[in-house]
Amino acid sequence: MGRTTRLAAAWAAGVLLTVAVPAVGAHAADTTPRIDLRLLVVDDGGPATEAIRAELEEAGTPFTQVDLTESGRPRIDEAFLSDTVDGRPRAKFQGVVLPNDNPFGAGSPEMAALASYEKRFGIRQVDAYTYARPAVGLNTPADGGYSGTLDGKSAQVTSVGAAGPFGYLRKNVPFEDNDTAVNESYGYLATPLEKQADGATYTSLLDAPIPGGSARGSLIGEYTHDGRSELVVTFVANQYQTQFRLVSRGIVEWLTRGAHLGAARNYFGVHVDDVFAADDRWDTKLKCTPGDVDCPGNPNPESPAIRMKAADAQYAKQWSQSHNLTLDLAYNGVGSEEYRAEHGGAADPLLQQLVADQKSYRWINHTFTHAFLGCEQNTSVVPWKCATDLFGRTRWVSRLKIGGEIDGNTAWAAKQGLVHDKDELVTGEHSGLKTLPQQTDDNPELGPVLGQSGVRWIASDNSRERQQRAVGSALTVPRYPMNVYYNVGTAAEQTDEYNWLYTKKADGGSGTCEKFPETTTCLKAPLDTRTGFASYIAPLESRIALGHVLANDPRPHFMHQSNLSEERIGYTVLEKVLADYNGLFADNTPLVNLRMRDIGAEMTKRAAWKSALAAGKVTAYRIGNAVTVGAPDGVQATVTLPEGTTQTGPNGSGAAFGDAYAGARSGWTAAGAQATFTLPGTAPAKAPAAAPAARVQTPAAALPVPEGVAHRVPYGPTGMTAAATTARR
Repeated sequence: MGRTTRLAAAWAAGVLLTVAVPAVGAHAADTTPRIDLRLLVVDDGGPATEAIRAELEEAGTPFTQVDLTESGRPRIDEAFLSDTVDGRPRAKFQGVVLPNDNPFGAGSPEMAALASYEKRFGIRQVDAYTYARPAVGLNTPADGGYSGTLDGKSAQVTSVGAAGPFGYLRKNVPFEDNDTAVNESYGYLATPLEKQADGATYTSLLDAPIPGGSARGSLIGEYTHDGRSELVVTFVANQYQTQFRLVSRGIVEWLTRGAHLGAARNYFGVHVDDVFAADDRWDTKLKCTPGDVDCPGNPNPESPAIRMKAADAQYAKQWSQSHNLTLDLAYNGVGSEEYRAEHGGAADPLLQQLVADQKSYRWINHTFTHAFLGCEQNTSVVPWKCATDLFGRTRWVSRLKIGGEIDGNTAWAAKQGLVHDKDELVTGEHSGLKTLPQQTDDNPELGPVLGQSGVRWIASDNSRERQQRAVGSALTVPRYPMNVYYNVGTAAEQTDEYNWLYTKKADGGSGTCEKFPETTTCLKAPLDTRTGFASYIAPLESRIALGHVLANDPRPHFMHQSNLSEERIGYTVLEKVLADYNGLFADNTPLVNLRMRDIGAEMTKRAAWKSALAAGKVTAYRIGNAVTVGAPDGVQATVTLPEGTTQTGPNGSGAAFGDAYAGARSGWTAAGAQATFTLPGTAPAKAPAAAPAARVQTPAAALPVPEGVAHRVPYGPTGMTAAATTARR
């Protein structure tokens, strides 16, 4: 058996402990260790450790954080790390994350305690960012390697990495370069030592070409020595950077041997608002949208409102099928009725086409007329404000009108033979929900109507409120607005409005970016309206959306029907997201495209799970190849386990657990039940022997962290997206 094959086999078997599952009725002398499914994160406040912590937090993987900067922090010793439960030795942490290979200093008893703990229980350690040197199995960069910025470079997953923890990647890992004036990354490329210490090995899992030669230097590798295993990471990243988001899953899988609480998916959902309606058009001369309260002019008869045609609907179906991405269409029935009225009662070709193809999409009620359902608006002033009565009390849109908008749209759809589920709703402009700064509270009439109309999930604007919350008996589903505007049908119109928003007054812009410098970034110069969309806007927006996809974030994105009309510029952004994703991830890690209710349910389960973790009400551990997870009543647990794992009870029947994703099995357990699982394979039955003290490396010197890692480099001018562009629709 070759070296690569042996290492791949070792990874597949790595989920097993050093002991077997005790038989029923095992006597008290059984010293098979219990390994709690919790991680220890030793944090120095640096971005590399923070990035791993953020990954664990988002996935719902429990960890204990020890902040090295706090004077009153707990000391890491044998009692902190392990104890005995029911006569059985217990490891309190299944893995350890350190800022580097030794953050405690030379001769530290804490590092000695950690090393001995790892050796005794077979616990793995991640060095979040450390210097390449013989102490971690590598040559120094000065010995034929490289140290410096990695901006714009592309690393590759090695064959061993692909057969192991990084098997979900297509292999290439590009490093961001968002701003050529800022160093956004730093790292060390080094080759493994030709002669390792006795019994030590170094196996590179991610590497890149060393400049000036043909050799490749390691960026992530497994260093096994002295009875311990470390994942050595020799580049620094923050939690937002693409390079980290690509490898973060593999880091956690390696650290936990593929069995841990929490789970991650790559989600991408796209809502298309205003279907059947027509959207007002941006006026490139007036620099506003006629019909808006802040636009004094009249619509240009040569530039009519933007509305999809039947051919656009046919294209949407073909595109969706060919790209394997189901679109969610949020519809306003009034648009079709207006078409009929304007055409002498003739049938609406767009309606006919979309009804014929309705099963190609998911449909969402967007209210009948797209009316504003919050406070009654006083539009005699700019910006508008809420109208008040004689006593200064806010005047709210009535319950009757809200119900008419929601139920009227449902009735209209039924009349057309358009089938949709009434439990999902997108109100016009997300209205009815609080809209700052003018409307600080929800319309109190909205919640009762949602209950009466059977609405359980109502869309909200993620740029206004990110967290899910209750509105009456319904829950919000925050959506990301895409910076492809509702009032444009062509690339030139989009670029013209983009220039207006994001350039200085001296360059013909609105000056908004100068007024709010803390939330947005000015363009250095206006974009060419002929090329700016394809060369700048579309790549930027796709990169932002892909960032959400890679962050285990189920929230959907939304654009508008106008973007699927005329030049169909919305597809340009979506296609780049899909192409970039498919170039990064293997076939075993597809995009997850959920409908709105399922996104809302996922967010609800995550919130309950994280609350249970925070309250200390979750129990999870491994004994041999058995895993036990217990959660409070009404709470489902989220778990990731290796392929071949079976659920054995009380709600399991020996079947495979969860769903296959990224080379593992993951999913939610039944609510409030104790779940037990059997990991694949058989482990030898012996308790851990008392281990001699493990060797501890000398600490590395302080390592550089460039500005672009310490302080996130913005993708581009996005800070005031919702307020200035998409919130109206």
